[in-house]
Amino acid sequence: MRLLLLGCTGFVGRELVPTLIKEGHEIFVISRNPISKLNINIDFKKIKFLKINLSEEFNWKNNNFLEILKNIEGIINLTGEPIADKKWTLSQKKEIEKSRINTTKFLMKTLKEFKINPKVIISGSAIGFYGTSLSKEFSENSEGGNDFLANICKKWEAAAAEKPFFSRLVIFRIGIVLEAEGGALGKMLPVFKLGLGGPIGDGMQWMSWIHRSDLCTLISNALVDKKYSGVFNAVAPKPVLMKDFSKTLGKCINRPNLLPVPGAVLKLLLGDGAKVVLEGQKVISNKLKNYNFKYPLLEKAIYAATKN
Repeated sequence: MRLLLLGCTGFVGRELVPTLIKEGHEIFVISRNPISKLNINIDFKKIKFLKINLSEEFNWKNNNFLEILKNIEGIINLTGEPIADKKWTLSQKKEIEKSRINTTKFLMKTLKEFKINPKVIISGSAIGFYGTSLSKEFSENSEGGNDFLANICKKWEAAAAEKPFFSRLVIFRIGIVLEAEGGALGKMLPVFKLGLGGPIGDGMQWMSWIHRSDLCTLISNALVDKKYSGVFNAVAPKPVLMKDFSKTLGKCINRPNLLPVPGAVLKLLLGDGAKVVLEGQKVISNKLKNYNFKYPLLEKAIYAATKN
């Protein structure tokens, strides 16, 4: 299948791109970041790359984006400014929103304007859709929250829903992706390896997670299996409390789990964004109950992510 990938130069893309190449797909990668960000061991002759920021205006005549789009059979859209990399200033919030919603709106508008109908469109979202809660359990049928991230996810999914009529749409509300190269685990590992690790906040907030390999397999399956349609929570079957996540991480890398990170410190670093980490959400997937996860249990997932 001839695929267009957006926002796949991060740590998820480092596994997703080689997976799709191995399965015989023809890959076109579009990103606002340079190809050097795609730090993977592949023959770059096997992919075509365009550096374009689709959330901004750009000159059609200076690239062959439209010609590529006309021949695409599937689209994977994971674009978006990272949520927890910087403090949520007003400008950062605008970038978080613009990078997701403007890009997706532009993509869908272009597809419909030029009557392009890919067989399948896979669009990212996040479990932030449900808002945060220390007690509620959320599934695909749960209502969305009302905080900043929940509203971003609602707008993001609404933009994706404006897809061409004949294209099958799959939306993955993605949980905390586990891999040593990035995300929450990537930030926690160096601290734990120094023997300074511990739970964030009081440790009683929920973490709904998925190993990167399982996420990549889900995306790969959704490309070709028509049973994938609509919204899916991309989370492993057993969410855990932060205190248990921290304890398991310490055990897996043989380091202590002694020094909790006070919530006040996190608020200084992330501002409003600290709420996501300090409150969390317990998310399950009713639609993936029969899916055979490679890493259904946290301990095995962390061992696999940190084995190198």
